[in-house]
Amino acid sequence: MSIRNVVSREGGSPSVEDAILDAARSCILDFGLRRTTLAEVARRAGVSRPTVYRRWADTRAVVTDLLTREIAAAIPAFSSDESLHRQLVEAVVEVSTKMREHALFVKILQSDQELFTPYILERLGTSQKVIIERVAHAVSAGQQQGSIRSGDSRHIAVMVLLIAQSAVQSGAMVAEEIPGRSLTRQVRNAIGAYLAPDNHPQT
Repeated sequence: MSIRNVVSREGGSPSVEDAILDAARSCILDFGLRRTTLAEVARRAGVSRPTVYRRWADTRAVVTDLLTREIAAAIPAFSSDESLHRQLVEAVVEVSTKMREHALFVKILQSDQELFTPYILERLGTSQKVIIERVAHAVSAGQQQGSIRSGDSRHIAVMVLLIAQSAVQSGAMVAEEIPGRSLTRQVRNAIGAYLAPDNHPQT
């Protein structure tokens, strides 16, 4: 969820924004990103085009917030009453698996890969920042708990993002070498070992 969405939702219009994002999702699944227009998004959302343009300047901006919403919704809450190491490992495995199979992400990766290029090579996107913030918070709590290794929690969170992101974006590329279930197992092993507490067995 972007800062813009948080503000507007607090302002009392979540149904309009969600309707627009849902409509954008529908358009992309039907037409692909290139053929999706704000006019069609507005029509499917049942709102006027100015209503959409007041919130987003173009289709790419709508899609960016849509992807952020989808990813944020997939990240579970963490509890300090249980092992943060175990919770975080399972969360990364679950979210990366969901994203590899998510209809919207699959569609974009198949037909409009260039949308992701800036966020792979040049800069962090909003959804990536959301992931880093949530993972860093869980890592910090896990370090206090003793279930996650020492180190800068934000740096650790960035590395967790890079591992998971690679599995999501390159899963199809290595499918013949590492089929889906095996890839999931390898992601679990990689994250589990990386987060394991210093000089302690994994929890």
